[in-house]
Amino acid sequence: MADLRVKQPKGVKLDHISKIYKDPKTGKDFYAVHDVDLTIEPGTFVTLLGPSGCGKTTTLRMIAGFESPDEGDIYLGGESINALTPNKRDTAMVFQSYALFPHYNVFDNVAYGLKLRKVPKDEIQRRVTDILALVELSGMEARMTNQLSGGQQQRVALARALVVEPGVLLFDEPLSNLDAKLRVQMRTEIRRIQQALGITAIYVTHDQSEAMSISDNIILMKGGVIAQMGSPMEIYYRPNSEFVADFIGECNFLKGTVRDVTAGETVIDVQGHPVSVAAEGSKAAVGSEAEIVLRPEAIAIADAGTLPCRVELSCFMGSYQNYHVRVGDTLVKITDNCPVNKKIFNVGDQAYISFDKRCAHLL
Repeated sequence: MADLRVKQPKGVKLDHISKIYKDPKTGKDFYAVHDVDLTIEPGTFVTLLGPSGCGKTTTLRMIAGFESPDEGDIYLGGESINALTPNKRDTAMVFQSYALFPHYNVFDNVAYGLKLRKVPKDEIQRRVTDILALVELSGMEARMTNQLSGGQQQRVALARALVVEPGVLLFDEPLSNLDAKLRVQMRTEIRRIQQALGITAIYVTHDQSEAMSISDNIILMKGGVIAQMGSPMEIYYRPNSEFVADFIGECNFLKGTVRDVTAGETVIDVQGHPVSVAAEGSKAAVGSEAEIVLRPEAIAIADAGTLPCRVELSCFMGSYQNYHVRVGDTLVKITDNCPVNKKIFNVGDQAYISFDKRCAHLL
């Protein structure tokens, strides 16, 4: 296993790239990707996340060379690759459909790229054996791919991409054909292998929990543009818009008016009650409208607190009590973790919600 090292993980720079398509119905041009400008550091795991049609797959395909940008340049390890065909780029793609050869066994599927590159036979044997050990498929070299489970086929596809030692590994929704339990297992494996090899990985998914669990950085896209870039924690706790907050996990929004702004906090008037939010460097003006972002697990429910509410749903979920409460006209969702030995509020009860000001975020 000592030989399994990426020669040199490469960074990727997208320099204001755009892709224009023609709408078949109207005949008009539109931007599928518009002015995407970002730098991916060598050895990092970056996920392109967003709803269908946001431009994430088109962006990945431009990096791979299956599409050409109509504007801007793509750099791989400092080298412009716009003019290079996919097979000339130092990348490898793991596809959603696996794209395995059904008439080849596992060994030959994995060795295919090495044979194309005229790698010596003994080195092919060593590298395929090593990579199959890494993806935990040792002993299955002679199996045909139609004798494998979905998870095993995905491991073969991953091994085939890794064995050519690319500078950048690309993933196009690779787990969408697997069942939920296997998806969780495989995403953990993909992250383990990426970290073990130190390879640069760019991953496309519409599944926010998948993106959160494996990424160093998330690039959230909407309508062909970048909505926000940052670590999973930054995106989750410090979203820059209602779209980002709502796309990543469950979220509550409390509207109010700015009452006071100091160095460390902003006080918002929410339905006549003062609510403090930690907002260093806030540019909110007194009297302006504001929106507080609150995650369900950040909210406590009790007989006394900051904002009065009425319970509309109370549901025991094992590790947490799920509440829906009404604060004025606003529905607020609460995840009350480890409810054992806590007071359980029932539908119709009057209560209060409160939260640590550092757990709230001001839009």
